[in-house]
Amino acid sequence: MNLEFDGEELAFQQEVREWVAEALPKDISEAVMNGTGVVKEQTIRWQKILREKGWLVPNWPVEYGGTGWTAAQKYIFANELAEAGAPALNPFGLAMCGPVIYTYGSEEQKAQHLPGILNSDIWWCQGYSEPGSGSDLASLKTQAVSDGDDYIVNGSKIWTSGAHLADWIFCLVRTSNEGKPQEGISFLLIPMDTPGIVVDPIIMIDGGHHVNQVFFTDVRVPKANRIGEENKGWTYAKFLLVNERNSIAQIGAKKRQIKRLQNLANAVGMDGATLADSTTYQEKMASAEIALNALEYSELRFLAGQQSDFAPGSEANMLKVKATELQQSMSELFLEMAAYYSLPFDGFRDMEGVNEPPVGLPEFTGGNEDFLYGRAATIYGGSNEIQKDVMMKILMSM
Repeated sequence: MNLEFDGEELAFQQEVREWVAEALPKDISEAVMNGTGVVKEQTIRWQKILREKGWLVPNWPVEYGGTGWTAAQKYIFANELAEAGAPALNPFGLAMCGPVIYTYGSEEQKAQHLPGILNSDIWWCQGYSEPGSGSDLASLKTQAVSDGDDYIVNGSKIWTSGAHLADWIFCLVRTSNEGKPQEGISFLLIPMDTPGIVVDPIIMIDGGHHVNQVFFTDVRVPKANRIGEENKGWTYAKFLLVNERNSIAQIGAKKRQIKRLQNLANAVGMDGATLADSTTYQEKMASAEIALNALEYSELRFLAGQQSDFAPGSEANMLKVKATELQQSMSELFLEMAAYYSLPFDGFRDMEGVNEPPVGLPEFTGGNEDFLYGRAATIYGGSNEIQKDVMMKILMSM
């Protein structure tokens, strides 16, 4: 594979770099670079800036707002944004539900939903997992019973990221109990303010409110809100998951993390030596860099395949597995470096009786939250154990 950029690509890289340096708000880039994280308002503000430039959804078809860029340009763009400290975009509308709507939705659904996604006016969340139906998603039990022009939905979804912030939820529901479990699932779009929907927070091990359990009690949903055909939702769900697992790779963000680790290692030490001088540290860092290079080449092959309309096999599953494993190993390395300086961490700051400021270098703040929250990385988006089974089945069918 030729990884050398040609003259046009280098010019594009310079254009992106100069524009991002001017357009990215400083408060947002500083929050990303310092590891303190961004809030919803900051993400929306950045997405609207990208939208105005026409660069918000490079992977979408041009007719729906995409850029028409090559795989190399998309790769350059993502890396330049990450290098500059741009935050991750909200994936549920832009990378998941949006592509499902413009691929399988009706013209009325496209007109209703795509503008809100592109303008960041409507925030989406994902209703897939249920208590007892996570990796075995086809066993979901949330029922949608036909009632004239509507469905009546009853059940619950769990681990629903950002449901407390969302305006709409795209939801897998059971519309038939006949045949294989996958054959009785439909894909519904539901406003979160519909009567009968209750969102209960779930506080994670990092002390943060990221996920929720969403309850549906006699929730009336128009059948016009169903994507595609009834009982064909599994097809649309699999399409969405390919996009989700590819977006998990986040090569540029991991490169930024590697640089942060290297800079801190050169600044931390004792007795005249730095952590970067440690053979053990050097070995662990080299292992992380090798894994990141391998992941990057894999993503480039995946993008090149998309560019040539080559149907993906197990590439998206592989990206998900290796990216999340690397994410965890890098957070472990950061925590080893910070040691007790990463405690106490911000996740417990608002809890009663815990109001002490962090100790040590401010650069270590947030490291413990990243480590703890990252324990879920190999589970969300489809657990890695299941992904390995899927990859094996794909390889055996070839």
